[in-house]
Amino acid sequence: MGFFDRMFKSENNDNNPENKSVPWIQLTQIETLEEIAKDSFNQPIAILKHSTSCGISRMVLRQFEQNYNLDPDSIKLYFLDLLRYRDISNKIASRFNVPHESPQLIMIKDGKAVYDASHSAITIEKLKTV
Repeated sequence: MGFFDRMFKSENNDNNPENKSVPWIQLTQIETLEEIAKDSFNQPIAILKHSTSCGISRMVLRQFEQNYNLDPDSIKLYFLDLLRYRDISNKIASRFNVPHESPQLIMIKDGKAVYDASHSAITIEKLKTV
């Protein structure tokens, strides 16, 4: 990989969560939100809403993934491509009573949102304390 490749990662590499060590679960079905609410009674769940066309969102995603150090069994992590699945983002806002933001991290416990953060407030450390 050349200097410019490292400096300016390609859109494809940067927005492909499967290339990372974070155990993302792709959120692509609106029906999954009810499963998330149900599962959150057994295990905390986080949803990261990411805009693939936004430089700030890309930076937040990169920082989140670089700092990721959670036990994979401690939390389920869902990844939402906001541009492809805007209807799911809208449903998240209404279902869990959180205003829409991008990028956004939402923590779900016992069927409801207990924490949400946007932009630079999105950190791994906060997930450990919620």
